[in-house]
Parts: sequence; C-alpha cells; structure tokens
Amino acid sequence: MIRILIVDDHKVVREGLKMFLALDPDLQVIAEAADGEEALRQAALHRPDVVLMDLLMPVMGGIEAIGKLRATLPETEGVAMTSVLEDAAVVGAVRAGAIGYLLKDTDSAALCRAIKAAAAGQVQLSPAVAARLAHQVQVPDSPEALTPREVDVLRLVAEGLSNKEIAQALSIGEKTVKTHVSNILSKLNLLSRTQAALYAVRTGLVAR
Repeated sequence: MIRILIVDDHKVVREGLKMFLALDPDLQVIAEAADGEEALRQAALHRPDVVLMDLLMPVMGGIEAIGKLRATLPETEGVAMTSVLEDAAVVGAVRAGAIGYLLKDTDSAALCRAIKAAAAGQVQLSPAVAARLAHQVQVPDSPEALTPREVDVLRLVAEGLSNKEIAQALSIGEKTVKTHVSNILSKLNLLSRTQAALYAVRTGLVAR
C-alpha cells in the first residue's frame, strides 16, 4: 500500500484527487494539507511514501515545501502538480528535489502510474524534458568519487529503473539499492533521484 499526502489550497481539487485515488487498491490517501507549512507538519506526523504537491499556494509554496520535505524526510518522494507547464516551475520543482512533475489535467490512470513510479523510485523524464533540465543541474567542482557499483546504480536510475528492477539487474537487495542511492546523492551533493539522473545525462554516463 502506497501512502499519499495530498497538498493543494483548493478543497475541491483535494476531494477530486481523493476520489480518483480511492479507486486504486494499491493507493491510500492518509492526509491532506492546504499549504506548504501544513504539508510539512502532516508529512512529519504521517510519513507518507509520496506527496502530491501543488506549486502555487499561500503561506508556503510547493517548491519551497518540496525542498524542506527532502531535507527532513528524504525517504518521502515529492511529485509536483500544477495547472501550467512552465520552464521556471519545472526547473524549480526539480531543483527542490521533486521526483515527478504532473499537470492537473492528467487522467486518473496516468496519475496512479506516476504515483506508483515515484514510490518505486523511478525517474521518468522524456528526452525533451531531460534536455531542457540537464543544464540546470550543477556539477560539483570536485565530486567525491563514486564506487563502480554506485556508478552502475546511477546509470540504472537514469535509465528509469525502479529500486526493485535495479536490485534484480545487479543481483542485490532493494535495501542495498536504497543505500547506494543515498550515498550517490550525498557524494554528488544532490537532493533527488531526478537530479542524479540529470547529472548522469549531463556528464555523459547515459545518453538521451
């Protein structure tokens, strides 16, 4: 069961999302919030697997909230949701640490797939989006060297594999994969798997 926190300042949007997600037996909405500050409180209390985060909200916006969420609850994945696909919003969300970015008119089936992908640690970037974002990821001046196994994991993360798929491909446990990903992010001073995938694209580890 994937535990979800819905964050949006419009109650009708939250209710609609809950209605859609209730139809999938693998998903459970455990809490909701109307702004970024409330989202952080609810996330600390309930520790969801995935947070669906609106970007434009009062008190604290979604981009700031995603950044603080990644700093305090790194095991929780943030998926940004917005009404308009804007470069600044996409870049801001990814820089803050979002693993996914969805438009609010996404159909329910695609929404459920995106949530499940986020919970599994899958980075899903179209070539066009990857190309627009890759230059936004800062490459450390002197990054700490990755081990050969960490390079293997990073390459598979960038190719969009889930933790389970990476574990199967490398014949290691899922917990070991998570440990490797955590070490990769720490060594490269990055906040999310999406940023790690973009780093891999920018440095030529994988081709897009």
